[in-house]
Amino acid sequence: AKKWNTKLHILHISTEEELALFDTTKASKDKRITAEACVHHLWFDAGDYETKGNLIKCNPAIKEARHKKAIREAIRTGAIDVIATDHAPHTWEEKQQGYWKAPSGLPLVQHPMLMLLDLAKEGEFTLELIAQKTAHAVADIFQIADRGYIREGYWADLAIVDLNKTYTVNKSNILYHCAWSPLEDHSFSASIDKTF
Repeated sequence: AKKWNTKLHILHISTEEELALFDTTKASKDKRITAEACVHHLWFDAGDYETKGNLIKCNPAIKEARHKKAIREAIRTGAIDVIATDHAPHTWEEKQQGYWKAPSGLPLVQHPMLMLLDLAKEGEFTLELIAQKTAHAVADIFQIADRGYIREGYWADLAIVDLNKTYTVNKSNILYHCAWSPLEDHSFSASIDKTF
């Protein structure tokens, strides 16, 4: 991509070592090579396998805490341009198989905003940075017209959030057809009131 000055978007950054490949001196919209990290690599680390097991088996794998810390920092410095989900709603039965047979991936589209808002409450990210990495940069990098920003005439892709109302994930409020989440029993500090 550098040799031919072509655009390239690298998905699923999961290690500290990969981060040296990416530019921190330009805005996402001005880069030819951009990068994405998945929300589960910002949330989980290898210590979570003890309690979550195959439920967090994914590809690339969740790694030790130093990688999670480095990827969070790369979000802040601009080395990582986009936060994504890589939603993979395998069934509960599939995930209960032995490690080598259980498929990789986890259901994630319902809770990533709540995960990021918890990280913001912990001081990891600002709300503005979350909007930049989940909406603005996506529209800019992929040149998606009339999306990614709150502007007159744009599509209203919005979430109304209550930052003071907790939300606990449980079987009764999971919307996935697979009917499970690796976040079950976790209480988030915020809740989603409506989406448009």
